[in-house]
Order: sequence, then structure tokens, then C-alpha cells
Amino acid sequence: MRTERPQVKQERAVRTRLAILQAAATVFEEHGYEAAKLSDIVNIAKVTKGALYFHFDSKDDLAQAVVNAQNQGQPRALPQSHKVQEFIDIGMIFSHQLRHDVLMRASARLTLDRPGRELDQAAPYTAWIELHTDVLVEAKRRGELLPDVDPVVPSRLIVGAYAGLNRMASTLGLDLDPQASELYSHVLPSMVVPALAIRLDTAPGRGARALYGPHGRHECRVGCPTGVPAGIPAGVPAVVESEGHGEPVSA
Repeated sequence: MRTERPQVKQERAVRTRLAILQAAATVFEEHGYEAAKLSDIVNIAKVTKGALYFHFDSKDDLAQAVVNAQNQGQPRALPQSHKVQEFIDIGMIFSHQLRHDVLMRASARLTLDRPGRELDQAAPYTAWIELHTDVLVEAKRRGELLPDVDPVVPSRLIVGAYAGLNRMASTLGLDLDPQASELYSHVLPSMVVPALAIRLDTAPGRGARALYGPHGRHECRVGCPTGVPAGIPAGVPAVVESEGHGEPVSA
């Protein structure tokens, strides 16, 4: 009798774990932590409860894995000439992900909710603040920031504002991307040297452009201005709405 190779078993385990995470994200996003049922998660993932408990010890453990996904496996943005543009891109890419990725949306909801369980809700905030601060420290070293700007201050402000904007947008049924765009447009003049501030791209859709290039062209099923259905010919450009927000800054 042939036995399954270790590599094949490992790959199957990785796929099963991801399927469970995606299913959990769907349920947590729709119902929140308290109302989420493991039976719904295993049904969506098409796995047994035994498989779920092989990968996750409990509902808390599964929820924590969804929360942690917010800072794991972030997509690689295109390099930029200015670190401040990379600072902007961190948030705009996150906004883009929230539109496309149920795992990001569920993670954000669990981070904002108060489930009454021992979830580490501080970790995503800490990780985002540290990431923003590191980028701004380098931006200040390059002379991109005004002399009196402490990189930690705008980093905390942006991360905190994103949390509030995301909750407001979800409650009011608004698109987060334009709200994030306005946030940067109002914050940047107080932290960036004027000659650079007018050149930065903060327009809606910046997350897609930071990931996929000037046109932000990508397969999309959720109605992005720059998204296209699968199978569209490569020569068809996507619409870029950047008027009034500065020009994209490329490498």
C-alpha cells in the first residue's frame, strides 16, 4: 500500500488550514465573534470538526488567527521614489484589501469588536504603528518631513483614524477608499515638506496602483474603478481617478 509523501501531506494541511481560515472569516465578518458557530465554519470549509480542531484548539484560537492575518502575508507594493508615498501606500493598500479580502474584513471587525474573550486585539495596532513609524523615520532622514515632525505621532494618528473610518464606513455603508484619500489629503500638509506634498498620489484607487502599476489594473469582482473582469485583453486600460490629488510617484 502506497503511503502519502510528507510534502503532499504538508501541502494538503496548508490548504485545509487556509480553507478553515477563509470560512471562519466569512462567518466572523457576517455574525461577529459571539454569534459565530463552528458548525457553520466547517460546513463552509467542507471539513470535519476533527480537521478544524487539528489546526485550531478552540474558537478563540481560530478568531486570534483571523485577527493575526491582518499583519501577515501583506502584498508587496511597488517601490517608490519617496518614503512618504510608501507611508500612504500602506494604508491605501489596506483599504484595497478590505474591499477584496474577507479575511482582512473579518480581522478588522474582530479587532474593533469587544467579544469578551482573551483575544489579543492590541497586536494589529502595535504592528501597524511600528510599520508606519519605521517608514517615516527613514522619510525624516531623507528630509521629506517637516523638521518638527515626530514619526510616531502621525503613525498613531493614521492607524487610529483608519480604525474609526473603517467602522464609520461600515456603519453608514460608505466606500472606505475615498474616506482614506481625504484623510491623507488633510494630514500630509502638516507633516510633509510642501514641495513634495503636492506630488504625492493620495487619490482613491491608490492601493491598486501601488500594487499593480499606474493603471491599478487587476481582476476584480467587487466593482473597483480600476478593476476588470477576468479575461479582459491586456491592452485595455483601466480608468484612473487621480485628478486633483497629485500625480502618481513611481520608482
